[in-house]
Amino acid sequence: MKFTQRLILMTAASVCLLAAQDDPPGRVARMSYLYGTASFLPAGVTDWAPADYNRPLTSGDQVFVDFAGTVELETGAAVLRLGSATALEFLNLDDSNMQIRLTEGTLIIRLRRLGDQDSVEVDTPSLAFSPLRPGEYRIQVKPDASLTTVTVRGGEGELTGSNQAFTVHAGEQMQVTGADQPNYQTFSAPPRDTLENFALQRDQQDDQSPSARYVSREMVGYQDLDKYGSWRDTPDYGAVWVPNGTPAGWAPYHNGHWVWQDPWGWTWVDDAPWGFAPAHYGRWAFVGNYWAWVPGPVAERPVYAPALVAWVGGGAIGGGVGWFPLGPREVYVPTYHTSPAYLNRVNVTNTVIENNINITNINTTTINYRNRTAPGAVTAVQQEAFASARPVQNAAIAVRPEAARSAPVVASASIAPTRASIVKAPAPGAAAHVAQPPPAVQSVAVIAKKTPPPPPVPFAQKQAALSANGGRPLDVKQVQQLRQSQPPPARPQVRQVQAQAPSAAPPPRGPAPQAPAAQAPPQRPAAVTPAPVPPPQQRPAPEARPTPQAPPSRPAPEARPTPQAPPSRPAPEARPAPQAPPQPTKEAAPTPAPQAQRPAPPPKAATPPAAKPPSKDEKAGKKKEDKEKKDEK
Repeated sequence: MKFTQRLILMTAASVCLLAAQDDPPGRVARMSYLYGTASFLPAGVTDWAPADYNRPLTSGDQVFVDFAGTVELETGAAVLRLGSATALEFLNLDDSNMQIRLTEGTLIIRLRRLGDQDSVEVDTPSLAFSPLRPGEYRIQVKPDASLTTVTVRGGEGELTGSNQAFTVHAGEQMQVTGADQPNYQTFSAPPRDTLENFALQRDQQDDQSPSARYVSREMVGYQDLDKYGSWRDTPDYGAVWVPNGTPAGWAPYHNGHWVWQDPWGWTWVDDAPWGFAPAHYGRWAFVGNYWAWVPGPVAERPVYAPALVAWVGGGAIGGGVGWFPLGPREVYVPTYHTSPAYLNRVNVTNTVIENNINITNINTTTINYRNRTAPGAVTAVQQEAFASARPVQNAAIAVRPEAARSAPVVASASIAPTRASIVKAPAPGAAAHVAQPPPAVQSVAVIAKKTPPPPPVPFAQKQAALSANGGRPLDVKQVQQLRQSQPPPARPQVRQVQAQAPSAAPPPRGPAPQAPAAQAPPQRPAAVTPAPVPPPQQRPAPEARPTPQAPPSRPAPEARPTPQAPPSRPAPEARPAPQAPPQPTKEAAPTPAPQAQRPAPPPKAATPPAAKPPSKDEKAGKKKEDKEKKDEK
């Protein structure tokens, strides 16, 4: 009997584990800062697009930062800063793993937390680097992949090459040249450069965030709540956050656009700089006469959701599709396939659910949603505008209050995605050229310790199945069938290496040499106008300005002879008069040189008086003398 019970429990646990493996990730990345120009390549497509601020990033997505640009990506427990000319791909990003492919440029990782089951790995053409504890790490790859540099400011990490592994400690830098027969050199970490100083400044701001008292620090996007709103206490919901400066009639999920992103399906991308966290975590409430965002439990690691809304449809909104924000204590029912465990986590980490509610058995069409009748809560657009990622505020349909009350609540937006649904529609007059890494950089092989997931199935291969799926994403089994029937193109080569016991690192050789020129090439163009997201005083100088990075290379202060010039001026030394006791103050005269150059008076005094015509007095004196001599005779 006991054996049978154990077998049942083990079988149930295995079923739950397999179901959980099919769940979508509870963590994503988000572009939280953009200076200059950057672009991204969504998983499953081949066309690069301009960076879409606030768009979630997940496994298979790629980011490229153009010359003189800077980008910051948040992932909850880690913050990534990308410098000029940097190409990055998320090989894997889920609840426990973050595996990055870095083929060119500079990456700074600030790792806040690293759990026992968590793994972070950066794969480059020369090495794979894994942080072993929280800290600050910098990985830099030269454009030709001839040199890879790993600097550990704080923490500790493991560097694995093609034939050896080493531990890199805090305050050390390791440089690796070559790939097949690499050469390893250890130095002491050099001084911080412009990008690292910028990262340090941002980290200090994050550490002092007032919003961290109300939400989990692993909530992506919480830092922007500090600048764009305020926290208030309410009797019904406790601490809530209220955005500043919203116009009359504003409502959540109104200013932005919808995109299709696997494995979640329809995903909201908010236009507001603070819009990420309130769109994907927590709930919204209409309190009195204003909208307030109500976060979930502060102690929980929140689970990301593509959009916490309920859907409406029917003729009451002109045949389009509409939605409104879920309120506190209301259950979110995903349109994508999930396990009961995921359904529970995505709700209890984002709001307080009443104990008598069965989360796994919710009929969305019979719930009395509190926000449905709030002023302006229901937003609607025509299906074509929805599917083409057009700005909602420009295409919104006016929904009368009686129509909002009568419109039926539906399970999902039953609109099949198209290729235009993947990225935001370009603005009129936008430049056609989109920056992207060179083909050689995109195809270069990297060294990896962990085996990454298979590459995503191309969207074109899935589009027919999605059109027949009623606006819902394909489940894992359907995707596997497509992958087997037509294997997707292989991702750029990943050279798998076996994990090795770290060897003793080469002894440090003193200070590291100057940073490679990839950080600040003088020939690169000046930075373009920065995006209006961060305040100007927080925007870093573009990396193409190397002044803060190379103070030792400024020879001017040592070569300027001006302060030592006075000894070379001989005029003051040639004058003995200022040193005589009766005239001691002349030495302090500010401009003694002009006085020393006046030799005229002495020659004039030496001119013989006889050379001059006799004056009247001299003539009168001579006459008197002659008269006296005559009288004596």
